[in-house]
Amino acid sequence: MDRTTKIDFNCDLGEGLNNEHLLMPYISSCNIACGGHAGSPQIIDKVISLALSHNVKIGVHPSYPDKENFGRVVLEMTDLELQGSLKNQLQLFKERAAMQDATIHHVKPHGALYNLIAVDEEKATLVSKVVQQVFEDVKLYVPFNSKIEKVAKDFGIEIVYEAFADRNYNDDLTLVSRSEPNATISDKEKVVAHVKRMFHESKVKTVQDNEREMKADTFCLHGDNEKAIEILKNLHREFLSH
Repeated sequence: MDRTTKIDFNCDLGEGLNNEHLLMPYISSCNIACGGHAGSPQIIDKVISLALSHNVKIGVHPSYPDKENFGRVVLEMTDLELQGSLKNQLQLFKERAAMQDATIHHVKPHGALYNLIAVDEEKATLVSKVVQQVFEDVKLYVPFNSKIEKVAKDFGIEIVYEAFADRNYNDDLTLVSRSEPNATISDKEKVVAHVKRMFHESKVKTVQDNEREMKADTFCLHGDNEKAIEILKNLHREFLSH
């Protein structure tokens, strides 16, 4: 059965690739790095301005404070240290957004933190607490059937189910590790088929060749995918240009 909800495509931006102006016309929401794994006040300002000019929903993209590993490694930190870092990142972004009178639509954790809170209830609780401390009314982009989904609901935070347009899934709905050769999907037609199945049928084909239930209202395409522009143009043509 076809979904009536309008599809939303998002990208992680402000990560030093300087391709935001190329991606922005083809997305409807974005997640802007806020100094943890990438980003600076100047880059945040530039990407917020671009998002406003393209009428793209603005999200904040916090991470483990780890530029060296691009936020893709779980750091050994105390809960207090992690809480402090995340709060600083969100506060910085909130201040920069206010300078342009920009509305912050959502929060989407990045990389290792995103994957961890999907399976770790304690860290999911920590992230939810920080989000509520900094923002009064903001959505949280979360994976379907995850710990963060359940915890955020308990906190009264509105969630938006997210899936990845250009990443493969395991049977347990975790993302295939980036260390594996089939982690990323770069063929634009395969990406379309992948998204269509998830959006219209609420199912995903896993790398183990099984189908699993999958709910998603926003689909992320990684800005560092070498074919990101080509894939996004194709997705936009398939889903949004009718």
